[in-house]
Amino acid sequence: MSEAEEFDLVTIGAGSGGVRGSRFASSYGAKVAVCEMPFDYKSSDSTGGVGGTCVLRGCVPKKLMVYASEYADAFHGAAGFGWQSNGAPSHDWGAMLAAKRKELQRLNGAYKNTLNNAKVELIEGRGRVVDAHTVEVGGRRVTAANILIAVGGRPHKLNIPGAEHAITSDDALELEQRPDKITVIGGGYIAVEFAGIFQRFGSQVHLAYRAAAPLRGFDDDLVKFATEQYAQSGLNLHPGFKPQEIRKQPNGKLTVVFTDKEGKSVEVADNDQVLMATGRVPNTRGLGLEEAGVQMGGKGEVVVDEYLRTSVPSIWALGDVINRVQLTPVALMEGMALAKTVVLNQPTKPDYWAIPSAVFSNPEIATVGMTEAGAVSAGHKDLDIYTTSFKPMRNTLSGSPLRTFMKLIVDANSRKVIGVHMAGDHAAEIMQGFAVAVKVGVSKEDLDSVVGIHPSAAEEFVTMRSRTRRVAGKGSAVPAAPGQPAKM
Repeated sequence: MSEAEEFDLVTIGAGSGGVRGSRFASSYGAKVAVCEMPFDYKSSDSTGGVGGTCVLRGCVPKKLMVYASEYADAFHGAAGFGWQSNGAPSHDWGAMLAAKRKELQRLNGAYKNTLNNAKVELIEGRGRVVDAHTVEVGGRRVTAANILIAVGGRPHKLNIPGAEHAITSDDALELEQRPDKITVIGGGYIAVEFAGIFQRFGSQVHLAYRAAAPLRGFDDDLVKFATEQYAQSGLNLHPGFKPQEIRKQPNGKLTVVFTDKEGKSVEVADNDQVLMATGRVPNTRGLGLEEAGVQMGGKGEVVVDEYLRTSVPSIWALGDVINRVQLTPVALMEGMALAKTVVLNQPTKPDYWAIPSAVFSNPEIATVGMTEAGAVSAGHKDLDIYTTSFKPMRNTLSGSPLRTFMKLIVDANSRKVIGVHMAGDHAAEIMQGFAVAVKVGVSKEDLDSVVGIHPSAAEEFVTMRSRTRRVAGKGSAVPAAPGQPAKM
């Protein structure tokens, strides 16, 4: 075993948050090292890669597959605009997979260069916490004034018979061929995104989830609209379905056994693949954190205070491993806050207000601020709700049945816009700008004063004048007639 080495900060995990925190810490004058396992397209106890989940097996490769699948809709809709083609377009799955892999290799190299240019030492291997100031990577031990845990999370599989036959999101990104039929188990954003991807590629997709509706935690009106649109897009939806077993058929295909909301047994047979998109868990297994005295939560997450400090004063954590807001930009924000706190001695709390998010399903969803139910729970007693739904101009000729939905939630007393929600094309791109507005406290009158861009979907957000309803107290509402105030 080599002699211990001294660093100001040693980070375990070179995902988005770990790289950002380490890079900024180095720029502030700290001597920093990062531990990360060797690159692979799928994560395991011995493989990972600089870039982490988002770059290598999450946001980026998934979005590339979303882009690829969207061309199917473009081809189908082109005839409505006069485009002619000889025969149906074909798709080369292998070519897409090769192009995706090439891009991930490039990104992995780019992130390594980022660390090198920031003068952060990269130590390849699985890091393990030995004590409050020591990390072991293979046979090498390094010591540091501070240790940062940024190991992210991993896909979680349900503990049911036959679970070994199911794939995870990691596997779904690396399938060698498109499944003709796939059942997706789960109702979160990962489930609906992959369901949309495979449906657009031409797979028969069954989406089964335990609850009455998917996308728990999103605004109720938004979820209701999106669910209707998922069915319109061609997904086979199975609400209230609880998975019991996955069986392998003699022909190699898979049958999923569910109990429905009435308790009856229902089978979905002849699947080429079954995707379990049933959540993610913090990747803390085997890190030695509990032995080092770090307090852990019930789901394996690292418990931190408002400054990202654990129960051991020299050990910090951020990103998915703390199980707060599992979004890459949040981990980046946390990394910058931590670097200021640890290196500059400028205690900086991460700011979780008005974090925008998107679901790249079909249709796309984006949101910022509070849901209607969340606003009521938070004590906003009087809310003015504005909603609109319409067929986008493109779809009037393309033949697509999909519509767009928009919603504004306004505090009736302060007139501040505290929630913006959208389902429809380009929702994420549109929402990024409105996130700035919500963050700085835009009022409904501010939006009303803005001149829209015409023709566009985004202009609807600044032209909604008629209140849909007013929500009072604990959520009771009296509908408002068009152009008239709600009756209280």
